[in-house]
Amino acid sequence: MSGLRQQLLRTDASGMPLEWIDYRQAVKLHSLDMVAYDLGDPILTIRGGINNESHQSKIILHSIIATHGNHQNRYCLDKGYAPPVSNEALFQRDDFHCMYCGDQFHKSQLSRDHIIPVSQEGEDSWSNLITSCTRCNTHKAGRTPEQAGMQLLAIPFIPTHAEYIFLQGRNVLADQMEFLRAHFPRTSPLRDRLS
Repeated sequence: MSGLRQQLLRTDASGMPLEWIDYRQAVKLHSLDMVAYDLGDPILTIRGGINNESHQSKIILHSIIATHGNHQNRYCLDKGYAPPVSNEALFQRDDFHCMYCGDQFHKSQLSRDHIIPVSQEGEDSWSNLITSCTRCNTHKAGRTPEQAGMQLLAIPFIPTHAEYIFLQGRNVLADQMEFLRAHFPRTSPLRDRLS
């Protein structure tokens, strides 16, 4: 049953990570002959109907599937591309650590904090957002860290598309993690975390 909940990593035929899909979407891509090749470990076998010759169809799903066709995610290769910000991806980027006190928290105890507050014309962007625990966020209030006498523990960064795909993943398998890690920039702060 856990295989049914496991996300599969979809790439284009050149191996560029595109998105996470579920087993239903993967079966559809296989049945439409849109899969160029499979990578990673087999994680699920889907059995179909039986034909007149008593042969049962089956599709073996691998953890990574590469697909043919034009993909809408080509924009992610454009210079200046920034993925959309979500709390889940932001907290994951900062490894669920408060960027002021350094403690790690459950996501229910975290909030997004604007380094330069919106009230001081700060943007809602990856480079101006960090993860903060509710206590530190309340203490900082509508001030900059300097104005509040607080120090940032890390410089925020804008994730590349491959990093963003990783940040969105749930229960990322080891082979999927290695595949994505190979697409991270050499200077990516996420590389050390995945070593």
